[in-house]
Amino acid sequence: MEQRHLGRTGLRVSRLGLGTLTWGRDTDPHEAAEQLRTFVDAGGTLVDTSASYADGGAEELLGRLLREEVAREDVVLCTKAGVRRAGGRAVVDASRGSLLSTLDASLRRLGTDHVDLWLVQSPDPRTPLEETVATLRQAVATGRARYVGLANHAGWQVARAATLLDDGTGLAAVEAEYSLLQRGVEREVVPAAQSLGVGLLAWSALGRGVLTGKYRRTVPPDSRAASAHLAGFVQPYLTRQAAAVVEACATAAAGLEVSALEVALAWVRDRAGVASALVGPRTTVQLKACLAADDLRLPPEIRMALDDVTRPELGYPERFEVPAEPAVRPVAGV
Repeated sequence: MEQRHLGRTGLRVSRLGLGTLTWGRDTDPHEAAEQLRTFVDAGGTLVDTSASYADGGAEELLGRLLREEVAREDVVLCTKAGVRRAGGRAVVDASRGSLLSTLDASLRRLGTDHVDLWLVQSPDPRTPLEETVATLRQAVATGRARYVGLANHAGWQVARAATLLDDGTGLAAVEAEYSLLQRGVEREVVPAAQSLGVGLLAWSALGRGVLTGKYRRTVPPDSRAASAHLAGFVQPYLTRQAAAVVEACATAAAGLEVSALEVALAWVRDRAGVASALVGPRTTVQLKACLAADDLRLPPEIRMALDDVTRPELGYPERFEVPAEPAVRPVAGV
C-alpha cells in the first residue's frame, strides 16, 4: 500500500487508515485481531482510535493486540482526546488538565510511552484555542506525542493553530469527515490545510457506510442503521439526495466492474491534500472489501462526473465577486 507524507512533515502514513470506532463494542477481540493482522499484512500502517471510543475500550483492545498480535513499530498510532464522559453523556473538554489526563490514560491503555499522532477531537468553545494549542506543544515537548493535530475543527481554527505552533512543533494533521456525501470541508478546511502544509485525514470516507450501497433497498438488520447506539449516526445520510449519490457510484462501479464501495473510497482517497482515507469496518470481510480498492484509479471522466453530482455550493465569502457599479441615472434639469 502506498505510504504518503502527512502534510509537510516527515511522518508517513498508509493512504488507507484503519478506524476503530466499533472496537470494544460491536467488534469483538477475535475480529479486531484479524482486522489488524489483515490490515498490516496489506501494507497498512495508520491505525486511528480515540479515548472516547467505547469509553476507552477501543484503546484497551488495541493496546492488547499491539502486545500480542502486531508489533508496535509496525503501526502509526493515532489517538484523540477532548471528549469525555460525564453524567452519562459526552462532554467536550479541550482544557489543559483534561487533555493531558486523557493522554496519560490513553498511553496506559495502549501500553506505550508515546503515540505517533495525537489529535484534539472537537472544538471546545469554553476553552481558549491558545490553551488547547499550548497543550499540544507540551505533549510533543514531553515526548508523549511525536506529532499533533486537530479533528473536526473549522478552517480558521486550523489556520490559527498552525500559526501558534509555528515554533518547530508544527501542526501535522487535521482529521475531518470527508466523502462524496460530505464535502463541506472543501469550502475552507481543505484550502487552509493545503496552504499550511497540514495533512488531511478523511474520516468516514464511505459516508458512514451509506456509500457501500447496503442501504439502497432496505436497512439490513445487522447494519449500523439498525443498531440502537449507531442508528442516529447513519440516519442523516439516508435521504433522497444521498440515494442519488449512491446510485451515481453504483452506475460508475458497474461500468468499471468494481463495487460502489471501491469507487467511493478511491474518489476521496485521491482528493488533493488527503494523506489517508479512514474506514471503520465492523468485520474483516468489510475491511477486505475496502482493501480491494487499493489498486483502483478512477478514470478522469468518472471522477469529474462524481464531482459534478456532489459538488458543494460555494457562495459568499468563498466566491466573492466585486459588485457591479450601480447605473447612474440622469438628474432632471441637469
